[in-house]
Amino acid sequence: MVNSCENNNNIVVEPTKTMILQDETRSRKVGQEMKRRVLGEINQNLVGARGYPCVVNKRGYLSKQEEGCQKKKPDPLRSSITRIDEEVEMEDVIVEEEPILDIDVSDAKNSLAAVEYVQDLYAFHREMERFSCVPVDYMMQQIDLNERMRAILIDWLIEVHDKFDLMSETLFLTVNLIDRFLSKKAVLRKKLQLVGLVALLLACKYEEVSVPLVEDLVLISDRAYTRTDVLHMEKTMLSTLQFNVSLPTQYPFLTRFLKAAQADKKCEVLASFLMELALVEYEMLRFPPSLLAATAVYTAQCTLDGFRKWNTTCEFHSHYSEDQLMECCRKMVSFHQRAATGKLTGVYRKYSTFKFGYIAKSEAAHFLVS
Repeated sequence: MVNSCENNNNIVVEPTKTMILQDETRSRKVGQEMKRRVLGEINQNLVGARGYPCVVNKRGYLSKQEEGCQKKKPDPLRSSITRIDEEVEMEDVIVEEEPILDIDVSDAKNSLAAVEYVQDLYAFHREMERFSCVPVDYMMQQIDLNERMRAILIDWLIEVHDKFDLMSETLFLTVNLIDRFLSKKAVLRKKLQLVGLVALLLACKYEEVSVPLVEDLVLISDRAYTRTDVLHMEKTMLSTLQFNVSLPTQYPFLTRFLKAAQADKKCEVLASFLMELALVEYEMLRFPPSLLAATAVYTAQCTLDGFRKWNTTCEFHSHYSEDQLMECCRKMVSFHQRAATGKLTGVYRKYSTFKFGYIAKSEAAHFLVS
């Protein structure tokens, strides 16, 4: 059992194999008890911590407290999704909608601005503008005319309008009268310029204080027509249009939307430049005047600022969202890109002068069509 031997009168007890195994078993138990104690102390020291879930006792099951913790252990993915949802809801509550500005408050004391009736006036304009539109395929009814001839006529009239230093309203009304007349009356090619001159004369009588003389119109046509021709065509045009000259064009909408956008002088000139480019193009007749005006303001803002810009105030007063403007906007940008090229450069030359701040030479908003 115990082997002993004597050496120098000292007794040395040599441990047996059984004693060694007992000591190892006792040391292992003490180590496990110390490990449990240390883990327990760590769990107790942690604020709000649960029992250590990884320690499984030798009986092969968890304690009741550990089972409860194991069952209630949250899913980290679900917790993160819940936390994100809560943050999004908080952002929705915090973010406020952009207020709609009262653009007429500055004109409250201006009796000419008619602030009390301005909303009703533009509601009436939007209702009546459909009578100002013409069929988009009316040129098919003209036997001796085509779209190119119309573009040449209007490009020339824009130069005449500038030389006579007439009001902007006059130009838009002139083009409106031409299209409405041509959509109802077949005209020979040699009479097309006469139609343009007479439309300009009628628009001047409606909008201008000082009206050009008939002799002046005959002179700028290089005497291709006589005074009698002008007066006869004037009667024909008025009877064909049933004397209905007072229809909304792009101009009143343009002034209103520029005011809503709080545009500066540079933006106003650029919007007018884009609008006149659109006047020359026959394909733009399919857009109503209010949409053309809103698109001109939007495109001018984007061109000058270099990014998309259409706030809630503009959308409220124009009744058009940014998405509704994009098709027409892309066409206006394409016109701007090629305004200096080709044979019809009257609008580009007009707005490349000091009078208009050389606005035609500004870089087009390429990002809107890319």
